[in-house]
Amino acid sequence: MTEKRPILNNIIYLYLTEFFAGMSVMAVELGASRLLAPYFSSSQIVWTIIIGTIMIAMALGNIYGGRSADKNPDPDKLYIRIMIAGIWIAMIPVVGKYIIIGISALLIFTVSNNFLIIAGFAACMVIFVFPLFLLGTVTPSLVKFTVEDLDHNGKLVGNLNAFNTVGSIIGTFVPTFISIPAVGTSVTFLIFAGILILLSIVYFLSGSRVSSKTKKIPVSIGIFLLCIIFGYDNSFAFWQDDLKYEGESIYNYLQVYENSDEVVLSTNVLFGVQSVYKKEKGLTGMYYDYAMAAPYMTGVNEKEHLDVLILGMGTGTFATQCERYFDNMSISGVEIDQKITDLAKEYFELPKDVDVTTYDGRAYLNAVDKTYDVIMVDAYQDITIPFQMSSAEFFSLVEEHLNKDGVMVVNMNMRGREEGNINQYLSDTISRVFSEIYTVDLAGSTNRELFASNNPEMIEVFRRNVDQETEPGLKKMMDTVTETLSGYQPGGYLMTDDKAPVELLGMRVIDELIRTEVDYYRDIYDREGIQGLLAEL
Repeated sequence: MTEKRPILNNIIYLYLTEFFAGMSVMAVELGASRLLAPYFSSSQIVWTIIIGTIMIAMALGNIYGGRSADKNPDPDKLYIRIMIAGIWIAMIPVVGKYIIIGISALLIFTVSNNFLIIAGFAACMVIFVFPLFLLGTVTPSLVKFTVEDLDHNGKLVGNLNAFNTVGSIIGTFVPTFISIPAVGTSVTFLIFAGILILLSIVYFLSGSRVSSKTKKIPVSIGIFLLCIIFGYDNSFAFWQDDLKYEGESIYNYLQVYENSDEVVLSTNVLFGVQSVYKKEKGLTGMYYDYAMAAPYMTGVNEKEHLDVLILGMGTGTFATQCERYFDNMSISGVEIDQKITDLAKEYFELPKDVDVTTYDGRAYLNAVDKTYDVIMVDAYQDITIPFQMSSAEFFSLVEEHLNKDGVMVVNMNMRGREEGNINQYLSDTISRVFSEIYTVDLAGSTNRELFASNNPEMIEVFRRNVDQETEPGLKKMMDTVTETLSGYQPGGYLMTDDKAPVELLGMRVIDELIRTEVDYYRDIYDREGIQGLLAEL
């Protein structure tokens, strides 16, 4: 066995090695979800890919670490692996997003089904497996270095695993509640990379023995400093220039950008638009305009007052539009992400009289007794549909909070064509609770608005109130809704709290949308190769 450095006689240092290794693994796992979110969403499927990939890496690291320690129990090799893992993690903010784009570009023309799953898995394998494989070697290696007699091996192994576990626990909470909201994902990667590198430097500088590995310390420090320079505050949204705001909250990656006409919020998904504020005080040209049919369906031009609740407030686009066009509404919103509400007040001129509660939408309904004339459900983002807000039990809860002639409007932003798509599941599930269901598809968009009520006169009320509308732009918009509105014929699909496979259903629609968009370019690639494709682009 290679002669130990004196620091290995300090059991506290070995425990710290275990502690920070476990802590870094969890920090990287949470950082991975944020790195991938703008490209693949933050759905349960993406989390499954991340967790599965990390477990593979750790298992392989455990196997290799144990065998390597038995074959050549040199502690220097372990701390070199820790240093390399730190350098690799430090490089993720610098090159990670380009690796994701490169993998996606390579696969998009060769994969017809499950593109997001395959691309997400490939990106995780390339970016995260190697450093976590190296960190997976820590525990078996330290066991080999510390266990010298059978009388105390159980205690030592137990303590090492305990420190690793405690580190993992702290590494779960610190990024989520402290570092990512405070300084962002990139700096979080750099912080934990720096800890691992420092841990190795302390080891190699201990004692009087100098080796060729010790001479690598300046190189490691140099690479880390370069990563700090090029990775610090490195924007995820390199496809978007002149952002007014880019940051992260506990729940979301957020960006706000502005042009001469509007201010836009995007969360998590590449090129997605979640909220918009029109500076000229007109219609948005988006699904919010169609959703304003809901107040007409419950008699906005015949009632003195309407109570409106928005589940999934965002930055308040629907609330702002309703206040611009109607003067007889009290509007409340529920938004789980306080940071989005803060952005709404800073950049989107959220009306001061709109009350926003920071809470989960379903939990809010469970906590209040008030009923409403209109409840808008707008908590669905691409494939990240909260399963607890897609079940029959949830829609029953919504129905209980509607007045007798109240209307629920649901924004469904993935209109699939294949049988058994996510919108069919949602619509059929809603039909188990509401007797009157109508839908309208937005032109030039994948969005569909669904209106539901147990008032059999909902459409009659809608037409009567639209006829009374005098604002030209809104009247024209409602005429468009009238022309395209169609009754929904329910089928047999159902989602419940026990079974609501929203991620897989959403993934199928995403695959369908990707195939539709890519088929044109794939045909060019098949006919003319890469040169023809580049010429077309």
